[in-house]
Amino acid sequence: MITVGRVVRPHGLKGDVVVESATDFAETRFRKGARVTTSTNGVLTIATSRPQGDRWVIRFTGLDSIKAVETLRDVELQIEPDALGALPAGQYYLHDLVGCTVQTADGQVIGPVAIVYTGAAQTVLGITGPAGEILVPMAGDICREVDVAARRIVIVPPEGLLDVNVVNVVKVENVT
Repeated sequence: MITVGRVVRPHGLKGDVVVESATDFAETRFRKGARVTTSTNGVLTIATSRPQGDRWVIRFTGLDSIKAVETLRDVELQIEPDALGALPAGQYYLHDLVGCTVQTADGQVIGPVAIVYTGAAQTVLGITGPAGEILVPMAGDICREVDVAARRIVIVPPEGLLDVNVVNVVKVENVT
């Protein structure tokens, strides 16, 4: 299942909820009649939706009170992977990048992508390396080839990027 949003809280008294979008296609994913799956209520059909700032206000068919939607607080809204549309060349779903092996253009394997960080500035790959997490920006001049089908990303890192960006994890035991 692919997460497309998260219910933040109820909105008003008639069953509306505020949803934080986790998709670039919110107009499609949250349109009237669209179906999403939740861990608490199973499959839900969207009765109404409207954008509100950077979030959405949604009402689900059959849930018409604040009491009915209170159990949805912090619940992820998900869709089947088959519901994802094809993307244009050069664009990728973030979940498709997780698990891809990252290697340099000369063949040195850096490690697998464990997580993809998104933010206002740039998407960053969190790669599991031998010394810890390595952070690599998804910039075109660094990530030269992304082959999701082959599960491979080829990078040409600037000098020092692979050394400087290692985030070491320290395990602390027996702390009193």
